[in-house]
Amino acid sequence: MTSLFRTTMGADFDRLHPQLQRRFDVGLTGGMACVGRGVMRQITRGPWWTVPFLQIGRLRNILVPDVGADVPFTIANYPYLDPYGRETVTFVREYRVRGRRRRFDATMVAGHDGIVDYLGTHQHLAVDLDVSAEPDGSLLLRSGAQRFYEGPVAFRFPMLFSGRATLRERFDETDGRFHVDLRVDNDRFGYLFGYRGSFTCEWMPASDAPAHLKPRRHERRL
Repeated sequence: MTSLFRTTMGADFDRLHPQLQRRFDVGLTGGMACVGRGVMRQITRGPWWTVPFLQIGRLRNILVPDVGADVPFTIANYPYLDPYGRETVTFVREYRVRGRRRRFDATMVAGHDGIVDYLGTHQHLAVDLDVSAEPDGSLLLRSGAQRFYEGPVAFRFPMLFSGRATLRERFDETDGRFHVDLRVDNDRFGYLFGYRGSFTCEWMPASDAPAHLKPRRHERRL
């Protein structure tokens, strides 16, 4: 079994910079995890009316409502087998903003047509991801359709009340760092949230994710 990103991207995976290939090749077959540590040069949000979106997301570690500059952060990518037998990779980001600790939790699995990104502590929100390699070897990720799950309740989440994410990640040979740029926009109201930063990575053997990085509830439905 190949890693989640390699399987989903196919031949496009080989167009990524070698360091990005190493980073996104985290999986149970390779038995490796990746932890990045760095600084967000800038975390920003849209106008005042975007705050309710972000505060609601904060309650389940889906969005970060704070803004700041030179914010220390970590990102933890660990593979594990979820209760439904699916290989899963954590994408858990932790920030320290003016003494406050914030988390943005995500876990990714293979979906019917690509990667599904479960957001938050309880995997309430499932987001389809489109992932591709750019000509310069960077990775481009765009979010698509979203579905909300809670107990027997399931519905396609209206994009009027959510955002579409665009993320670019690249490796810079001059400074030996990964650079990431994310922005989240609402279809009607525009810019909601974003960040820019850079980090270095450490790889270590792993066949499971630490309990504190896993969601409190796993969702079967894609």
